[in-house]
Amino acid sequence: MRKLANAELNRLTVDDFKKSPKTPLIIILDNIRSLNNIGSVFRSSDAFLVEKIYLCGITAKPPHKDIQKTALGATESVAWEHKEHTLDLVKELRQEGVKVVAVEQAEHATQLQDFTPEPHKKYALVFGNEVKGVDQEVVTTCDGVVEIPQFGTKHSLNISVSAGVVIWDFWTKLTHLK
Repeated sequence: MRKLANAELNRLTVDDFKKSPKTPLIIILDNIRSLNNIGSVFRSSDAFLVEKIYLCGITAKPPHKDIQKTALGATESVAWEHKEHTLDLVKELRQEGVKVVAVEQAEHATQLQDFTPEPHKKYALVFGNEVKGVDQEVVTTCDGVVEIPQFGTKHSLNISVSAGVVIWDFWTKLTHLK
């Protein structure tokens, strides 16, 4: 087995990325403190052709060297926008017909492996603050909650790890619905 060289990876240019059909998936970052986490979410979103990222509340915005360090240029390819209030954004997206799902540990949450997206629907995933998670008012306003099952002692994943796992899972399920 031979490792592939960068030239063999068939990477899209930023222009090609912007012209490519996107996964019907929006990412909402609710008051994320870590600039490295924000950059990592951009990078995962680029990898799976996410439509857009919303940076809400205190979540920092590009350009910033600490975001760029982990995003590796994904802030140029993935569309993004800042919104002051996550709750207002969730209400707005729901009115537009987007299914909004919080990624959180909550009563009656659907385990990620058991969640089946509806065909031909656009989804928005809300990821919360590193300490407090997704704000309760936001959780209550969402269409549903998915939880990543965990079996160790911590029951807590880093936001960028959670985003990578859930984005990949949704991408896999949404691309199989076509």
